[in-house]
Amino acid sequence: MNIEDYRAYCISKKGVTESFPFDETTLVFKVMNKMFALTGIEEFAYVNLKCEPEKAIELREEYQGVTPGYHMSKVHWNSVSTKGDISDKLIYKWIDDSYNLIVSSLTKKLQKELENV
Repeated sequence: MNIEDYRAYCISKKGVTESFPFDETTLVFKVMNKMFALTGIEEFAYVNLKCEPEKAIELREEYQGVTPGYHMSKVHWNSVSTKGDISDKLIYKWIDDSYNLIVSSLTKKLQKELENV
């Protein structure tokens, strides 16, 4: 996976914005102003994705390229290697899971707004 494909996939999702809220090298994707994915742009080695806590542990145990979220809550975030044993298809699925996790946590009002975006 390369950063251009990653960015195109994330930004294509409904209601998604991209920004650099932390510094000029950390690209963050949000849906309705809530983060679901981020990565460093200088070295595209990992992406951080939100995950259900139990699933996060399972993925860390199953894949060498999945570790607790770097500079994030270790309970809710995983860092996923873009250079290792994990296929692009699987990373895209986990991006979807992260996005859907955030959408499902939105208030009904925000979910309705998202439907109309």
